[in-house]
Amino acid sequence: MKKIFLILTCLIAISSLNAQTIQSLNHNTTGFIKADGTVQNSSHNTIGFIKKDGTIQNKSHNTIGFIKSDGTIQNSSHNTVGFVKNDGTVQNTSHNTLGFIKTDGTVQNASHNTIGYAKNIDPTWAAVAFFFFQFD
Repeated sequence: MKKIFLILTCLIAISSLNAQTIQSLNHNTTGFIKADGTVQNSSHNTIGFIKKDGTIQNKSHNTIGFIKSDGTIQNSSHNTVGFVKNDGTVQNTSHNTLGFIKTDGTVQNASHNTIGYAKNIDPTWAAVAFFFFQFD
């Protein structure tokens, strides 16, 4: 039994090496985004996907949105729901600021209060995870 537990622990650790962690304000792990765009919850269950072409999918592979190369975020009907500017500012369609993705991975709300962390994650991917779509 100890060998099985050790093997499972090693497999989880190895799979985590390929994933970037999404954390809450208190540094609790809330999820992971793997290098291939797989989005997982804190239990490593797949809850969605962000494809290299910008397609955002839920766990059933249904398209729920798109990330355009200019930082525009769209829903599944290709209607714009927001923007991620080059400086990490996240805005809605009225260009009101929703928050910020800082270069160090800190995620802040519009009042500059830290709400979480997404270190080494593409800012548009982090914005999708924190501000625009629920993947479950």
